[in-house]
Amino acid sequence: MIVVPVKEGENIERALKKFKRKYEKTGVVKELRRRQQFDKPSVVNREKKIHAVYVQQLQLKEE
Repeated sequence: MIVVPVKEGENIERALKKFKRKYEKTGVVKELRRRQQFDKPSVVNREKKIHAVYVQQLQLKEE
C-alpha cells in the first residue's frame, strides 16, 4: 500500500505527483503490460543475448 503524507497547507497536485512517482517506481503497470502477452522462451533468450552483445560493445567503445 502506498502512503503519501500530506503536510499542512501542501498543494493537492503536489501530493498527487508524489503518489504517481511512488506508484511508477513500484513497477505495477510495467508488470501488468508484460503479463498481457506471452513471449516464447526462445524469443526472450534471443533478446537477452542481443542486449548483452550491445552492452559489451558499448563497454569496449568506452575503453
